[in-house]
Amino acid sequence: MVKFDGFGPEKILEVHNAKVGMHGFLVIDNTALGPGKGGIRMTGTVDAEEVFRLARTMTWKCALAEVPFGGAKSGIVADPSKMSDKKKLDIIAAFSKSLKSLCPSEYIAAPDINTGEREMEVFAKANGNMKSCTGKPEKLGGLPHELGSTGFGIYHSAKAACDFLKRDMGKMRFSVEGFGNVGFFAAKYISGAGAKLCAVSDSKGVAYRKDGLDFAKLSEVKKKTGSVINYPNATVLPNSEIISIPADMLVTAAVPDLINIHNVDDVKAKLIIEGSNIPIKHEVENLLAKRKILVIPDFVANAGGVISSYVEHTSGKKERMMKLVEQKITKNTRLVLKRMQSNYCTRCAALDIAKRRVLKKCKPCNAMLIS
Repeated sequence: MVKFDGFGPEKILEVHNAKVGMHGFLVIDNTALGPGKGGIRMTGTVDAEEVFRLARTMTWKCALAEVPFGGAKSGIVADPSKMSDKKKLDIIAAFSKSLKSLCPSEYIAAPDINTGEREMEVFAKANGNMKSCTGKPEKLGGLPHELGSTGFGIYHSAKAACDFLKRDMGKMRFSVEGFGNVGFFAAKYISGAGAKLCAVSDSKGVAYRKDGLDFAKLSEVKKKTGSVINYPNATVLPNSEIISIPADMLVTAAVPDLINIHNVDDVKAKLIIEGSNIPIKHEVENLLAKRKILVIPDFVANAGGVISSYVEHTSGKKERMMKLVEQKITKNTRLVLKRMQSNYCTRCAALDIAKRRVLKKCKPCNAMLIS
C-alpha cells in the first residue's frame, strides 16, 4: 500500500491502452530538486506499490548524488519473455505517448529491468522529445552502454567500504546476484581490481566455484549459452543460494526483496553492496546490522546510473561521466560511513543526509527529519 507523507508522492498515474495490451504505472514522488527521474521497469508482477518504493528511492538517490532531479519511477505490467519484440516495443511506444504531457517537464524516463537502449529510442521517438528519457543509443545522444556507469559506481562504493573496513579489495572473495546490465559491469570492475569472483546468479540459477570464476570466460559463456550456469566445472545451485555463498562481499544486482525476514539468517557475507534497487527492506537491514554486517544502501551505491543520466541530459561526454561517478559515489559512501552510528545503520545516516538536502528546496514539505 502506497503511503503518503510530507515528501510525496506528488502524482500516481495508472494508464491503459487496450489496443496493444499496455497497462502501466508512473509515480512522481518529489520534484523539489528537479523533474522526477526514474527508469521503466517491465515485469509481469510490477505494481503501484513497487513503483512507489522505487520512486522514493530515486528521490533520495538524486538528492544524495546532488544532481538536479527529483524522484520518480514507472512500471509496465508485462513479461517480455512471453511476447514478440514488436509487441514489446508497441507497448513501450503506447506507454510513452500516454506520458507525453509530462515528459520531460515532470518526468524523465530511463532503462530498468527488461528495458534498455532500444526501448529508450522507441520511448523518445514516440514521445516526440529526445529529452524525455536518458539511456538512449549513442547515435541519439546517449552515452556508450559498454561503460557500465552503474556497475562502475558500485565498484567505487565497494572500494570505499573496503577502505573503511581496512580490507584489501584485491584479497576479497565476492559474489554477484544478477548478471544483467548492473551485475555484469559490477563484476567486471570489482574482479578487475583483483577480487575473486566466486559466484554469480541469473534467472537460471547460480554458478559457484570456490577457486573463482574467470570474468572473461564467464561473459563468453553467458553470451553463447544464455546462462552463467553453463560455466565449465562450476557447481550449479538454485537462485536463492546466492546469498548463502561463503564470500566476503555480496553485490545485489537484480530482484527486489532478495534478502528478507525468511532468509536473512542465511547471509554469509560481511559486506553487502546494494547494486539493485530495494533489495532489502530497512527492518531486515537492521537485523543484518545486529550481526555487524555492513550494508551500503541502494541509493548510495547504485547512483552511477542517475549521475550518468544527468551527464547525458546535459549533453556531456563519457570522460566527464566517468569522473563524476567516481567522485560522487566515493564521496557519498565515505560521508555515509562517517555519519554512521555504532548501530551500523548506514541507511539512517544516508537518509538523514538526503532528507536535509530535499527539505532545503521543498517548501511544501511538512515532513520531519527521521533519525
